[in-house]
Amino acid sequence: MTGTPGSFADSPFRAAASPAQDVLSDVLRAVRLTGAVFLSARFTEPFGVVSPSSYNAGLPMAHLRHISIFHLIAAGSCMVEMASGDRRRVVAGDILLLPFSGEHRFWSGDGPAMVPASEVIRKGPLDGVWAVDHGGGGAETKMVCGFIESSEFLFAPLFRALPELLVEHTGEQKVGALIASTVREVLSLVETAAPGSQMMLGRLMEMLFVEVLRRHAGRTPGNGTGLLAALNEPIVGRALQSIHMDPARKWTAADLAREAGTSRTVLAERFNALLGRPPIDYVMSWRIQLAADRLRNGRDTIAAVAAEVGYESEAAFNRAFKRVTGISPGRWREGAGDSPALMPIALNRPIIGDSA
Repeated sequence: MTGTPGSFADSPFRAAASPAQDVLSDVLRAVRLTGAVFLSARFTEPFGVVSPSSYNAGLPMAHLRHISIFHLIAAGSCMVEMASGDRRRVVAGDILLLPFSGEHRFWSGDGPAMVPASEVIRKGPLDGVWAVDHGGGGAETKMVCGFIESSEFLFAPLFRALPELLVEHTGEQKVGALIASTVREVLSLVETAAPGSQMMLGRLMEMLFVEVLRRHAGRTPGNGTGLLAALNEPIVGRALQSIHMDPARKWTAADLAREAGTSRTVLAERFNALLGRPPIDYVMSWRIQLAADRLRNGRDTIAAVAAEVGYESEAAFNRAFKRVTGISPGRWREGAGDSPALMPIALNRPIIGDSA
């Protein structure tokens, strides 16, 4: 895994962002994306592989972490099927994002036996990147797999509204040359297995994640539910922009309604419909998300962080932080919310976080 990434605002993918994308940028900065590549796979027909769900709710602090999985199809084609039964054919150049890394399977050829991925995985030539070479010797499919880890506490989190599988087709002109070239760079680094390339691979996976998410956000209608829909809904979107511009302000429901150009009643109804919570609850959770990032990655005292995100006393901040995360600010700063070392998804070791 790479170290803490730089600001999302520095990403080359971020250009002329809309107000909604500015809020999305804030969210992505605060959850501290960390990416890595963990698997390089070669399959030959007929083949069938089952990758299990990676979430284990019984692990300590599981609700404070989140893992999303990427598959980059480097060559060939195959079928992918999610636990829900959603089934698609994917081809070379496709990017698959599984926001919650649920159980799924890949196969190609007539009547392949389905084997657990843990039975065919082995150590690869690049440190930290495992390998698979499996199948019956026929037509070849290659893929590279990676993950994105984040820390997210919001009761209506960013990931909750995403579908179980997102597919971007990099062969389409509308995707643009930048995302396609990033995919090619990931595949090239894995193929050459150059020492020290893991950090670069991690950054490239983070960039891919941001771009796939931004593209999906741009296609999300405002009449759906979840954070991405809320960003595209005029009333709630204006309120969210105001909150993210000045999170430490002593917001009231009336203040937010004025910023959104509506009444308190309408704003509350729209917030509840889209995010499942009142506006002021969102303000509190967003402050805690920001505070968690500052506690982990800065050197200010807990009292200073509390004041920075809008709390008048350290005691009030401590109560709010524990209510959202389940642990105290001090324990979070000490690393109590860290996940264990991440292993390949096929080994069923990564954990993902539900909302607090």
